[in-house]
Amino acid sequence: MIWSLIVGAIIGVIAGAITNKGKSMGWIANILAGLVGSFVGQALLGSWGPSLAGMALIPSIVGAVIVVAVVSFFLGRANN
Repeated sequence: MIWSLIVGAIIGVIAGAITNKGKSMGWIANILAGLVGSFVGQALLGSWGPSLAGMALIPSIVGAVIVVAVVSFFLGRANN
């Protein structure tokens, strides 16, 4: 369980760095983005590639990038 949270946080940090939204996200948001992104990425792309804590890393990172981009799009619109 703790290992999944750590891997989820790392995936969320990578997704935040790719989308340039990482500085505005806190650790809890990174963990949530990583865990939700892992679910989304593996649902869309399958579970291929290297895996840590039951999460396929490449699909998880792609899914987390999608999650971070969608959430930041809607939160950006709500703030304007």
